[in-house]
Amino acid sequence: METIYKTIPHRPPFLFVDKIIEITAEGAVCERTIRADEPQFEGHYPGNPIMPGVLLCESVFQTGAIYLAKQIEAEGKSLHEVTPVLSRIRDARFKSMVKPGDTLTISVTMIETLSKFHFLKGKVLNGSKVALTIEFALAMIEGGGQ
Repeated sequence: METIYKTIPHRPPFLFVDKIIEITAEGAVCERTIRADEPQFEGHYPGNPIMPGVLLCESVFQTGAIYLAKQIEAEGKSLHEVTPVLSRIRDARFKSMVKPGDTLTISVTMIETLSKFHFLKGKVLNGSKVALTIEFALAMIEGGGQ
């Protein structure tokens, strides 16, 4: 967790990545185990907890932010100088449910960079089943996102 804390500004209860598995020049892979005691399950849904799709999307966005932060770090810039800001969501497809106890593999791949906008595609696997595919863009904003 400490590596994640040093890489992106997200913190519990809004941190949806447990572990960095791999970062390459093309993308990143992270992991997350869904816990039954997470606050969203109090209301989504009592007696039948299902991970909200928007939070699955957020796990992909955070994996993308980890990937981009490591690219910035490789360029010799400080991670404290930039904030990842979501600027586009496209073609989100939810393919299977995620429940407490599931361990997810979250992957992102770089598509292209235009100016400060980084276009990526992401996937969440629940075991061998695809739970989510999505395309999105993040901007790494200098000066704390102001």
